[in-house]
Order: sequence, then C-alpha cells, then structure tokens
Amino acid sequence: MKELRAALADAGITLPSLRIDPATLAREAPCPPVEWGDCSVEAAARLAAALR
Repeated sequence: MKELRAALADAGITLPSLRIDPATLAREAPCPPVEWGDCSVEAAARLAAALR
C-alpha cells in the first residue's frame, strides 16, 4: 500500500481512502486487501491517464 500511495503521488494522484482493511489483519494468516475507497472524478481521470 505504501508503494502504491507513493507511485500515485508521483503521478499527482491522491486517493484519501487508500488503506488496508483492518478486519482482515485479525486472521490467523493475515492477507489484507488494499481498499481503494472513494476517489474524485479528477483522481479517477488522472489514474486512467497514468495507466495509459
């Protein structure tokens, strides 16, 4: 998640809701998913442009 946040920041993109799902950390073998959460239309457009 930290690497993703840094890469997005390098592309001028901020996803304020980006986080690890805390409920999955309690599992016996933690394998937490990264939650993208909500983002603005502008952030979505920047993300799409960066992926192109």
